[in-house]
Amino acid sequence: MRHIRLIAVLGAVVAMLGAIGLAAGDEIAAPAAYERAASGNLTIIDVRRPSEWRETGLPEGAVGISLHNMVFLERGDFAADVAAALGGDRDAPVATICAAGVRSARAEEILRDAGFTNVVNIGEGMMGNDRVPGWIRRALPRRPCPDC
Repeated sequence: MRHIRLIAVLGAVVAMLGAIGLAAGDEIAAPAAYERAASGNLTIIDVRRPSEWRETGLPEGAVGISLHNMVFLERGDFAADVAAALGGDRDAPVATICAAGVRSARAEEILRDAGFTNVVNIGEGMMGNDRVPGWIRRALPRRPCPDC
């Protein structure tokens, strides 16, 4: 019983840290990511598919670089495309985002393996998950993607 209470307390602490914008591991809360991106201190890479961008828009200021190709396989040129978006600077601060944090966590791993040194994951994603509400429910700014 003590283990269950301890797990519940730890889960609440992780959610609280995420909600106030502190990194929990390699994660950053959506509001903190938006603030950093708006001030020019972070590039957000939306790794979802173009069809998802059309449906919900992209985070304001984000660059859309899909992690997967049309048949849902990881794109081998994903890291190169991110590097190009960052002007070749693999030390630039970058955050990945997807729908609920799974693909963006994988994208973060791929980028780290490719030599990017300052990568975090917006783990709550656009749609939220069981811990936090997500970009959309937090009513953070989005932009349409008419050319997707």
